[in-house]
Amino acid sequence: MSAHVTAIVVVHDSAAKVPACLAALARAGVSVIVVDNASEDDSARVAESYGARVLRNAKNEGFGRAMNRGMIAADTEFALLVNPDLVLEDGAVQALLAAAAQWTDAAIFAPRIIEPDGRVFFADQSLLAKSPLHNRQRVHWTPEGDCCTPFLSGACWLVRRAMVLSLGGFDDNIFLFYEDDDLCRRVLDAGHALIHVHQAIARHERGASAAPKRGRIFKARRHLAWSRAYISQKYGLKSPIGETLLTNGPKALLALLMLNRSRFERYGGSVQGCFDFMRGRSALAVEGLQQPD
Repeated sequence: MSAHVTAIVVVHDSAAKVPACLAALARAGVSVIVVDNASEDDSARVAESYGARVLRNAKNEGFGRAMNRGMIAADTEFALLVNPDLVLEDGAVQALLAAAAQWTDAAIFAPRIIEPDGRVFFADQSLLAKSPLHNRQRVHWTPEGDCCTPFLSGACWLVRRAMVLSLGGFDDNIFLFYEDDDLCRRVLDAGHALIHVHQAIARHERGASAAPKRGRIFKARRHLAWSRAYISQKYGLKSPIGETLLTNGPKALLALLMLNRSRFERYGGSVQGCFDFMRGRSALAVEGLQQPD
């Protein structure tokens, strides 16, 4: 079973969370490639202690770019893309592979994701989804079995590696956020399905993959705003920049006047991301991964 799949885990200051993730993969008998995005903690050493093959990036390359490196380095039919703060329950990998054997036209399979409070996280909506799942009123619902969906959360995917790489993998222009929306859309446009696999269960502590660090919220919000503007332009959607600035600009100014650092990081980061995009500054240039024109 496990000879057909390699797990890819991207880490960045994830030493506190990745052990549980890797232990679950070891129980499933899955070989693991960990791509370390220039962690300042012991993430790489911890990964090696669990028997993972570690690929070290000299700089933080972002989620999608690091995942692409891991998928290219793997040589198995399937790649299991896993966030370091996610733990697959026993039998989950087998259930995902069984679904892949049943639905041969599908490219991506995702488990049922359960959050720490016991709620099931299922996102049938995406900015890029062509057709929401019978949910025009945006009422939250969860499936009761396997189903096709217009979007799958990128916290954990089993992918047909060659098929996904033939579509270009994750968009290398995106440093963080919306890379899963974008790849789901390209998979659907290519005529392949996305499958929620109900019997495969994963426990996910969203947002806990990296240790808290000063400035991290600003950086995250900056990339969130930039990436949304980028994919909106890529797919011919209405630009979100005006609304984002109108919503976040006054709040950022007020937070600055009140010397409230945490609120300024949140709202100021969104404003900065919009300014970056309007000035033609790429997400890669912001991170020092690309020289400015």
